[in-house]
This record gives sequence, structure tokens and C-alpha cells, in this order.
Amino acid sequence: MPKQERSLLTRFLIWRAKHISQRQFIFILSVLVGFTSGMGAVVLKNFTHFIQHILEGNLVQYYHQAFYFIFPIIGLSITYLIMKYIIRHPVSHGIPSTLYAISKRKGIIRQFQMVGSILTAPITVGFGGSVGLEGPTVATGAAISSNIARLFHMNQANRTLLIGCAAAGALSSIFKAPIAAIIFAIEVFSLDLTLASLLPLLLASISAIITSYFFFGSDSLLPFQIVEGFAIKDVPFFIILGAVSGLVSIYFAKVYHRTHSYFDHIKSPVRKLLIGGLGIGILVFFIPPLYGEGFDVINNLIKGNPEKALVNNFFNLSLDNVWIVIALLAGLVFFKVIASCLTFGAGGVGGIFAPTLFMGSIMGNCVAKIINVLGLGNPAVSESNFTLVGMAGLMAGVLHAPLTAIFLIAELTGGYELFIPLMITSAISFSITKYFISHSVYTMELARKGELITHNKDQAILTLMDIDKVIEKNFVAVYPDMKLGDIVHKAVVKSNRNIFPVINEKDNSLAGVLLLDDIRPIMFDQSLYKEVSASDVMHDPPAVIHLEKDKMTEVMQKFQDSGAWNLPVLKDNIYVGFISKSKLLTAYRRKLISFTAR
Repeated sequence: MPKQERSLLTRFLIWRAKHISQRQFIFILSVLVGFTSGMGAVVLKNFTHFIQHILEGNLVQYYHQAFYFIFPIIGLSITYLIMKYIIRHPVSHGIPSTLYAISKRKGIIRQFQMVGSILTAPITVGFGGSVGLEGPTVATGAAISSNIARLFHMNQANRTLLIGCAAAGALSSIFKAPIAAIIFAIEVFSLDLTLASLLPLLLASISAIITSYFFFGSDSLLPFQIVEGFAIKDVPFFIILGAVSGLVSIYFAKVYHRTHSYFDHIKSPVRKLLIGGLGIGILVFFIPPLYGEGFDVINNLIKGNPEKALVNNFFNLSLDNVWIVIALLAGLVFFKVIASCLTFGAGGVGGIFAPTLFMGSIMGNCVAKIINVLGLGNPAVSESNFTLVGMAGLMAGVLHAPLTAIFLIAELTGGYELFIPLMITSAISFSITKYFISHSVYTMELARKGELITHNKDQAILTLMDIDKVIEKNFVAVYPDMKLGDIVHKAVVKSNRNIFPVINEKDNSLAGVLLLDDIRPIMFDQSLYKEVSASDVMHDPPAVIHLEKDKMTEVMQKFQDSGAWNLPVLKDNIYVGFISKSKLLTAYRRKLISFTAR
């Protein structure tokens, strides 16, 4: 930054400190973050729809459907080239990468992420990648908010809050659902629901939705008005829908995890691109509704016109038979998961929010159709209502965000007439999924690595702590064959510690530990100086910390279980240093103060 600009910023910060309180400044920044998130949503949405209009509206409509086969691999190739030669960094999946930045990078998101998703996500989705734009919109807003926070010297707690504001703004702008957007930020980003956090989230959500109204008017992704209200007789059917939602959520999570594991073992990005791109191309060629986000399909289902989404099915099956319609719809659910996972595995950039809504709507519609065909509902249940509630059920299961699911659908429908079925289905789906899958698809990888921030305050503080910063290395080492005299003169005299690591000279591995108390009874008996070796008096440590695999939660648990005040640290079985309980607790308290201070 040039000197003049730097001085202007410095002068502004001084003026701000004198005239605007920290709390008021957070409010101002939350409005700014909401606006930038809304603008990010506008750019991503318009860019994507422009690409889709050119490709689907011209090439496919006027030439041949075979273009569906080559579009995805072209889009993924362009995305790969942009990341390699323009951005020069991989663009991670939106929400998981943002959660990682909060937990392990102190809310600092690198500057290229501000444009990374804007350049790559519309191309991925516009060319047929079977993912959504919500995650990239959140990632874009989060990156901008993080860098705004850094520009104005915000602390870690306020950076995290502003990232949550960006998430709320993104969802508010996309769906025009400001309350659901706030709840999403709290549920997914584990923000504390306090007055200090609620007002900035509210301001960001309002700012973003006003931005959306300015550019898109009152248009909504899922326009719907409830015609048939909730009837008490339908409760058993919504319980069934909740159970089905839970099972489909488990299927989604399992396929997502296994597909990611498969592609993680492929080292060549070009090979990933070819395997994933060809796989998506085949699926989209045979099943065109899998192309892109799929909101057109959802809207057709809500309006009671599933035939519009299935009319060009590859086998030209008659849609007069309702069981054929049900089978085709069920196939869409089954293959949408695979198409989405292939898109991610091939290096595409997108989110899982839209695929979740897509599958949930179809699943709900299928359940309603089966109930009506079998004559279980008397009178027939509303297929539109089940379509909407199905979206909430799958969102609650896949994203582990039941409150977001309930309020999003309630706001989209313009009322709370479906509130009871939304609560029933979402609660059952979430409970079933949570029993079998501990974490959402957003968080499962972070949780496995111990890098996930949760609403558990103690767990959150430990996750934010950096283990490398509490390792102490000023311990004097001794060797197994070192005699008592040398231990006294070369170690005890020169150290202000009462513990000594016993190190094997050959490979620097830890042989044991030696306490000053172990040699205190004999250290003044000079007749033993050449008789007793370190190996005679050393002992095994009560526990060992392995730097490459132990997270801070496990370190704290080892101190608690062993009762020790100092524990040795190894990396690949090589001695590194010690962690003391006193330093660990001091660091914990400092992180707690920093985390909660706003």
C-alpha cells in the first residue's frame, strides 16, 4: 500500500477511534458486508444464467442435445485453467473452506478467494456442473468480509462475526429469506446467539436483501403461495417423510464421503478432470434435469407439473403411468448425488445447498405421489406441500441445520401454515441422520481432523489454539548411558527445570524421562557417580503427545487422565520438546478472552 494511502487509512482509524465506538463500527461494517454479499450473489447468479442461456438456449435447443455430453468437461477444463494460470491457487469448496479459516486461520481468508469463486463457480454450474451457487456466494462474501476486517484491524472474534454476517447476507440475498439466513449463520458457523452478534447479523441480512430487491425486484428462486393448509390427519405421513428424509440424507453423506475419498487418492488433476467430467457428461446427456442447479425442476414440482421436467427422458417412457413418473423422479434423486460428487471430485467449484433442495423436493413429491396412488390419504395429500416440506427434511439431515430448513421454507412460502409439518419432518430427519452420521457434509472432514468449531465453547477454544505455540524446548536432554556425575554437572546444574528428557543419540527418539526427584536421594553420593546411568533411574512418561495426530482436545485429555504437569512431544517418534499444563492453561485463558471479546 502506498505511503499516502497508508497515512489516509491511519488517519481514518484514529478519527474512528475518537468518534465511533467499536460496537457502532461493527454495525457499519455489517451493513457493508451485507451489501458486498448481496452484490456477490447478483454477479454469480447473472453470470451463471448468462452462460446457461447461451449454451442451453442456443446450442442445445437449436442444434443437438449431444452438447450436454461435452459441456461439463469443457466447463471443468476452463475452471482448471483459471485456477492454474489466472488465480494460481486452488479454489476450495465454499463453506468448508470458510469454516477451516475460522478454526485454524483465525478468520483470515486470502485475498484471491474474493474473486476465486466468482470466476470459477458460474463456469462450473453454467456448463452443467451439478452443484449450486450458494456455497460460492458465501465464500465470496466471507473472503471480502475477512479482508475488510483485516483492513480495519478487527480482532479474531469480530472477524468471525463479520464472516457470519457475510453468510447471512449471501443466503438472504439469494432466497429473500432474512430470518432463515441469520439462523443459518448461527447454526452452521456456530456463532453465539447474543445481542452483540444478533444485531450485526440482522443488519447484514437486511442490507443484502435490499440489494437483491434493487437488482431482481420481487422475483424469487422458489415462488410459491400455500393453497392447501396443514391438516392434522397428515401427521403420520409427515412422520414417514421425515424418516425417508433421514435415510436419503445418510445416502447423500455416504456417497459424498466415499467419492471424495476416491478422488483424493488420484494425484493428477487432469485425470480427476477427465474421470469426473466424462461421468457428469454421461449423466447429464441421459438425464438433462441434472444440468446445473435444477431450480426449474423444483418449481415445476411445486406447481404440480413434474411432467415438464421428465418430458425428454432418454427412454421416451410414457408419463401417463404414475409409477413411471415416480420411478423417474426417484432416479433423479439417486443420480443427483452422484453427479454433484463427480463435479466436486473433478475440481468444479460449487455448493451442495441447491442439490439438497433439488433432491428434497423430488423426494417429497415422490412420497406424496405414493401416498395418493395407494389411497392412504383421504382426501389426497398436497403434493406441493410435500415437495416443500421434503426440501426442509433433506436440508435438516444433510446440512445438520434443522432450524434453517424450517424457517427457510416458511419464509419462501410467505407464511407459517406449514410450520408444524416442517418441524415434524425436519426433527425426525435430523435425529435419524445425526444418529448414524455425526457431522454434516460441510463439517465431516474438519471434524475428522479435529479442526471444527462447534457451539461447545470449551471445544471451540481448544480447536482455535495452536499446539506449536505451547511447546517448550528449553529442557536439557540426557542420554541413556550418561553417568550420574555427568547428569549432575551437565544437566542438573545447567537447567532450571526438574525434568529431563532421555534421548537416544542414534535416532533422537525418546527413551524415557528423568525427574529431579528420581536422583535427589543419590545425587550427592559421589561414589555412585560412575556406577549409576540414566537408564537405571529413568522411567516412561505418563503419556506422550504425538504432534502429527494429537489435537488440542486430545492433549488436554491426556493431561487430565495422567495428572502430569509436563508431557513430552514427539513428531514422527522424534523428540521435540514438552508441553506444560501451566502454559497450556494460560494459553487457553488468553484464547478464551480473545474469542469472547467484542
